[in-house]
Amino acid sequence: MANKIRTSHILVEKQSQALKIKDQVNLKNFAELAKQYSTCPSKKRGGDLGEFGRGQMVKEFEKAAFELDVNQISEPIKTKFGYHIIMRTK
Repeated sequence: MANKIRTSHILVEKQSQALKIKDQVNLKNFAELAKQYSTCPSKKRGGDLGEFGRGQMVKEFEKAAFELDVNQISEPIKTKFGYHIIMRTK
């Protein structure tokens, strides 16, 4: 089990937005879609959140992120911030 992982994400307010983006997203265009649609400041970096360990992110986000394999993209995950599409990059 990894102690630290690296992810990128796209954060939007509505589930309907997240589902539309999820239908379009892939490994090659993830950063481009993050820059275009994400409401998180990380959008400037293509959604890159950098490395983090357990206990550093909100519970729902952390659980989903740590369950992903490298280069896997999640279904939309709801947190208090909105809906996240997460891609594990390391």
